[in-house]
Amino acid sequence: MSPPMSPMKPPKGFAPMSCCWSTETMQKWLPFLGWLPDYTWYALKMDFIAGISVGLTVIPQALAYAEVAGLPPQYGLYSAFMGCFVYFFLGTSRDVTLGPTAIMSLLVSFYTFHEPAYAVLLAFLSGCIQLGMGFLRLGLLLDFISCPVIKGFTSAAAIIIGFGQIKNLLGLQHIPRQFFLQVYYTFHNIGETRVGDAVLGLVCMVLLLVLKLMRDHVPPVHPEMPTGVRLSHGLVWTATTARNALVVSFAALVAYSFQVTGYQPFVLTGKTPEGLPDAHIPPFSVTTANGTISFTEMVQGMGAGLVVVPLMGLLESIAVAKSFASQNNYRINSNQELLALGFTNILGSLFSSYPVTGSFGRTAVNAQSGVCTPAGGLMTGALVLLSLDYLTSLFYYIPKSALAAVIIMAVVPLFDTKIVKTLWRVKRLDLLPLCVTFLLCFWEVQYGILAGTLVSVLILLHSVARPKIQVSEGPMLVLQPASGLHFPAIETLREALLSRALETSPPRSVALDCTHICSIDYTVVLGLGELLEDFHKRGATLALIGLQVPVLRVLLSADLKGVLYFCTLEEAEK
Repeated sequence: MSPPMSPMKPPKGFAPMSCCWSTETMQKWLPFLGWLPDYTWYALKMDFIAGISVGLTVIPQALAYAEVAGLPPQYGLYSAFMGCFVYFFLGTSRDVTLGPTAIMSLLVSFYTFHEPAYAVLLAFLSGCIQLGMGFLRLGLLLDFISCPVIKGFTSAAAIIIGFGQIKNLLGLQHIPRQFFLQVYYTFHNIGETRVGDAVLGLVCMVLLLVLKLMRDHVPPVHPEMPTGVRLSHGLVWTATTARNALVVSFAALVAYSFQVTGYQPFVLTGKTPEGLPDAHIPPFSVTTANGTISFTEMVQGMGAGLVVVPLMGLLESIAVAKSFASQNNYRINSNQELLALGFTNILGSLFSSYPVTGSFGRTAVNAQSGVCTPAGGLMTGALVLLSLDYLTSLFYYIPKSALAAVIIMAVVPLFDTKIVKTLWRVKRLDLLPLCVTFLLCFWEVQYGILAGTLVSVLILLHSVARPKIQVSEGPMLVLQPASGLHFPAIETLREALLSRALETSPPRSVALDCTHICSIDYTVVLGLGELLEDFHKRGATLALIGLQVPVLRVLLSADLKGVLYFCTLEEAEK
């Protein structure tokens, strides 16, 4: 039977605000202390179901995402369990699951040269950066990456990742990973398509699509339904939730059947090392046939990845957490989420994990399964560890075309086809950072994100530097800036006052309505002083009206000569 959504209220300790060393402070740093004392058998049952559901989803995805990252398949599983355990202690969302994702795997492939040592070191360094940002409360930096930039990046990433799996879907060999070369050589070598891989890959995609549609359209279960109907409903719900594991198992069974006959028409995943790797510190140097690559050289080689990977990891994880928190009406602590992600990457790197982040798809499965607390992750992590110990011999028979089908169907929802239409209606100028990010990401991901963010910031600065000024004619000319007044805007204000008041004959007195101005800086004060001198020389008056208290205090402290101040009685009393 499909599990209902949990009636439990959000855990008490998810977002405490106390700053004293008390029980509330302990709950702030270790949120599980807030909800664990009130844990119930019902929550245990729902968390168990959700944990199993997510585990059956993450195992095939982890194997597939390792291919996207350009790493051996076992590294996907190495990256899939630590976040489950860390988030139990530090997470502030009951729904979020941390682990490998398509976008993070794509970024790892760009910056680690398909070398596991680089990927593990990148996880460690990214975790240190994220942890530092969490302790310093620097999550606000993510606010400067606008939604159009995010949408442009994710849509481009969906195309890059999806098309990158066409070679595995068709069984093509020796296809480069650079996107434009990949497109060229894929079409150039299309005649070398392996029929077996192509047919199996397409069948897997169709099965995944059918199971997803069944999941989306399955009717809700009601207590008054007959037992048989509820049982069948539960079977359908389980099958559609674990569709990735189901389809991959089906493909592996088909491949094994051919292997028994002595004929293998598929490209297989191959041997996967059994068991969990021994815990060890991340590699701070790499020995190759040409010598030893030092830590400094490794860091230089990763370049912009040391900025892009931790920032995008934070962005993806917090976006997922906030999305499901708003849907389910509870609060999260963004800085605590940064700490959870940072510790996950640092501790994960000790077990050969590459960088991870919050997964939207698996978080959705978690929420739809009725999870009550982060304890559901314990079952997911345990399932991944069991698969490493007992199932790796079976991974040998998984066809790469089946994993390609899983990846393609996972990234299709990332391509947002409605965003262009929405931005055209809301604010057409936002299409500029969207398009810049989208196009440049096909060249280099970091250039796309950087250029899109720069364009967004320039648009923001333009509105600050060129505020709209409302002009009212009357016995005295009244100018009202429509937004705040900061140093980039003083020249715009000066030009407006000169052209409308002092360059007319005779010069006109002006009332500057400061209703919408809540703060000013030193440059604005100097600019106003120069304007006052200009008005005094021309025999006109400049009056400031509607002043808010903080602005009035600054102006009085500056002791500007010859200016008239007007504010309301309430403001004066303050």
